[in-house]
Amino acid sequence: MFYINLHQYKTKVIDASQLLKLYSSGERNFSRVNLQQSSLNDLNLAGIKLWRANLAEINLSRTVLAKSNLVEANLAGSTLWHTNFKQSSMEKAQFTNAMLIRANLAQSNLQQSNFQDADMRLVCLEKADLRGADLSRANLSYANLQSANLSGANLSNAVLVGACLAGVDLRDTDLSGAILKGANFSDAIVPLDLLEEIKLANKQINKIGNN
Repeated sequence: MFYINLHQYKTKVIDASQLLKLYSSGERNFSRVNLQQSSLNDLNLAGIKLWRANLAEINLSRTVLAKSNLVEANLAGSTLWHTNFKQSSMEKAQFTNAMLIRANLAQSNLQQSNFQDADMRLVCLEKADLRGADLSRANLSYANLQSANLSGANLSNAVLVGACLAGVDLRDTDLSGAILKGANFSDAIVPLDLLEEIKLANKQINKIGNN
């Protein structure tokens, strides 16, 4: 069994081959490691702990990271096409300018995470906890946000064309400047001050809840 000295990796880079060797031996705790610009695509790394890890500009395309811990991890500028983060803990993680097309973040804890300017087309955020998250200027076209909690989230100037927001909680959510054409807000919890704005953006919306 290999063991990681967490203090050792606070500033030290670990390469992809080292991580895979340790993971295959049973190690799961890779907190604070630096894997910036690494390639770890097409792998199964379910259950890994990458707390406060530096994963900026990493390639994790098609990799399974389900039920993982990426709390406060830095994934800015990362490539996460078809990456599976289902049921993961990612509070306060940084996804600025990341590419998350078709990524699966369903049922994940993403409270206060940062997705500014991220490409999130066709992403799955079903039942995700996005309370206080920053999704400003993110492209969420055709994303699945069904039953997600967006209370207190920042969606200003986000693109939500054709997105599914059925059953979402939008209390205290900032949708100023957001593009909502074709979005589905059926049974969503929508404050009265947002109701008219949403109706104007998509006259076909019906069954909108209010709070």
